[in-house]
Amino acid sequence: MAKVIVITSGKGGVGKTTTAVNLGAAMNSFGKDVLIVDGNLSTPNLGIHLGSPEVPVNLNHILSKKAEVLEGVYEHESGLKIIPSSLSVKELGNLKPERLKDYKKDFLDISEYVIIDCAAGLGCEALAAIDIADEVVIVTNPEMPAITDALKTIKVAEQKKKPVSGVIMTRVKKNDVEIQPDTVKEMLEIPVLGMIPEDLDVQRALNSKDAIVHVFPKSKPSRAYKEIAAKLVGVEYDSDEDRESLWVRISKSFGW
Repeated sequence: MAKVIVITSGKGGVGKTTTAVNLGAAMNSFGKDVLIVDGNLSTPNLGIHLGSPEVPVNLNHILSKKAEVLEGVYEHESGLKIIPSSLSVKELGNLKPERLKDYKKDFLDISEYVIIDCAAGLGCEALAAIDIADEVVIVTNPEMPAITDALKTIKVAEQKKKPVSGVIMTRVKKNDVEIQPDTVKEMLEIPVLGMIPEDLDVQRALNSKDAIVHVFPKSKPSRAYKEIAAKLVGVEYDSDEDRESLWVRISKSFGW
């Protein structure tokens, strides 16, 4: 069933765009037709993550009715489709996030699954993205400020009668200092969809301008994203069968 999934957080800097990109890449790796839209019009990063920072036609053009939706769609070599937003400071005075809802059908005509990378916070851009959601996924870190902002976002989604599928915890170190998953679940009162471990491969993938699911497909973060994506699209996925060989893990541990 075609749907729009909005990836949001409340707080910036928690790995929301990284999550949107890698969930989309993981869904696509399962054979699903996926479009990722950069709903963060004022500080967009989707194009940077996937090697298309500047494009001739972007979401800003579409929302300003200067271009048709299909003109702003770009296909990654993996088959993943994206609609980036403009990096230009000149565009900041022409933002029209409230028009996003007018294009929901157009997005769903392009792909079965549409992922919206939502702007941080709860301003007009974020609210406009949540308004077109069929389901909302929250991204947070295991730290109190991020969880507090995530809770606010959940309340806003509930007020708008948008179902919240669960929370994804990123940059998880599994130490005694960070807030534990059971506590996060209790505080937010939604399921924990998965935990993405802190891993240098995430930064390495960003530096290579691609999803970690593409660059390091058998790494721990990639397999964690695939596990979540499998739940969201209803496919079978065995993370243990997909893990790196013992030799690769040993080589990484020694920096070979």
